[in-house]
Amino acid sequence: MPVIDTVALARDLIRRPSVTPADAGALDVLQAALEGLGFTCHRLPFQQPGWDPVDNLYAAIGDRGPGLPVLGYAGHTDVVPVGDAGSWTVDPFGGDIIDGQLWGRGAVDMKGSIAAFVAAVSRYLDQGGRPRLAMVITGDEERDAINGTVKMLDWMRARAEPMDHCLVGEPTNPTRLGEMIKIGRRGSVTGFLTVYGAQGHVAYPHLADNPVPRLLRMLSSVVEHELDQGTPYFQPSSLQVTTIDIGNPATNVIPGIARAAFNVRFNDLHSPASIERWIRGAFDAVGGKYDLDYRVTGDAFLTEPGPFSTLVAGAVAAECGVTPELSTTGGTSDARFIKDYCPVCEFGLIGQTMHKVDERVGVDVLTALSRIYERVIADYMANPPAMRPDDMAVAATTRAAT
Repeated sequence: MPVIDTVALARDLIRRPSVTPADAGALDVLQAALEGLGFTCHRLPFQQPGWDPVDNLYAAIGDRGPGLPVLGYAGHTDVVPVGDAGSWTVDPFGGDIIDGQLWGRGAVDMKGSIAAFVAAVSRYLDQGGRPRLAMVITGDEERDAINGTVKMLDWMRARAEPMDHCLVGEPTNPTRLGEMIKIGRRGSVTGFLTVYGAQGHVAYPHLADNPVPRLLRMLSSVVEHELDQGTPYFQPSSLQVTTIDIGNPATNVIPGIARAAFNVRFNDLHSPASIERWIRGAFDAVGGKYDLDYRVTGDAFLTEPGPFSTLVAGAVAAECGVTPELSTTGGTSDARFIKDYCPVCEFGLIGQTMHKVDERVGVDVLTALSRIYERVIADYMANPPAMRPDDMAVAATTRAAT
């Protein structure tokens, strides 16, 4: 059975320009590597009317059954666009190694992490290990997450595919490997506000109805409100206005419509529904005709520190010599979906260059991550973390048909 080189696999993946929703052969590369290790692979293409088709990959290895917990790994092979390709020092999809750094779109977020995990599995197998693993790899994380992880988890539930704990390989470390594990994420909602008035001449305001002052009062009523002061694991919730658009080129015309957009990042003291009730109540108090297009990106969640996060933190500390912080900072990830399937935490590469021009990762950092993943796998198989009652209830729903 082959021992896979972390850097070589990462380079092969980077060389597939899999900008969402394109796959460009990235999953073929990954599937070939996994099948060579003995994984059973299922390609799961999904398409929803009005959306681009997306390909995904589910892979499993090892025994299944009562008393045999399965460790999951989740990630994505899709990447964000390169932006201005002319601003890159290298070919964004070249997978070049320069001065000990692997360059290319996806090196950090997150083809490097996927390669590190697969290489870790290969070494564990080469040493005679018998892993029980499930890999959930989507091609639809970086954009709308419509045809990716959510539908894969539905497919897994229908087949009673077990996954008792899941490690998500998103970049979690701010400046150096080993600093941070994510045990939760803030929720995110976006509002698109349209306030209606009546157009008229600025010299005759009594004959018009200016919507701009109402728009500003509405925004002030939510921006100046303190949602909370944070929790032991979450920073305070925050509402940020992202744009105000009047679209009026004339200085002597009162506009008839004023628009704005805002985003709320909230902790687990709130839900999308409670945030919406608060916002609409504040806007109603100002009065006037308005529309609010309210879009939910994800709910807040927290996997409270327990046996699984302790196991991952122990592997990180053993390889890096530091105790990682358990954090909920940053944006959203597909962990927000997986937490309904099983306990989940996230640990991956250093995020300083993700989504940027000249994305890159140190070869030494990449290989160190693979060693951490190998230790996580070995520790999990040798001494699976106990599941708490709430975790067992979640897992039981996925094993009902077993």
